[in-house]
Amino acid sequence: MADVLRPVSLYDVCDNPFKLIADDWMLITAGVPGAFNTMTASWGCLGELWHRKIAVCFIRPTRHTFRFTEANGLFTLSFFDERHRDVLNLCGSKSGRDFDKMSGIGLTPVETERGAVYFAEARLVLECHKIYTHDLDPRLFLDPSIEREYPKKDYHRMYIGQILTCLMR
Repeated sequence: MADVLRPVSLYDVCDNPFKLIADDWMLITAGVPGAFNTMTASWGCLGELWHRKIAVCFIRPTRHTFRFTEANGLFTLSFFDERHRDVLNLCGSKSGRDFDKMSGIGLTPVETERGAVYFAEARLVLECHKIYTHDLDPRLFLDPSIEREYPKKDYHRMYIGQILTCLMR
């Protein structure tokens, strides 16, 4: 049963968080079974805040996943092996508004005990409860070059989630 995701302590995760998020990428998934969306992301953070283990992700309001994240208290971050790079590319380039991602990506959605959605093919999953949101404000950018990341002025909303469950292969 080594191929099954199982609950583990966050201290059992040995991944480099910089590689995990920026290079390997992740799927942010929000919603409930039958009504969810997922998107690829390569910006985020893992750490400690307010004496809680947290994950931080960023979603632009223009993304279809944004409304699902807004409407639900839970979200998941799913990390995959390199063999799923095509799936991550597809989920980062096609919108769930225009494309049925579940029929096109070949991943199996799974429901957590709390009702969040992740994917059976992931190698690492973090189930998170939203505890804080904040809209990025360009007036607060201390480095003006950051503005180049926003040619459409669609500034991200930051979501801080307390990690409730860690699943690993």
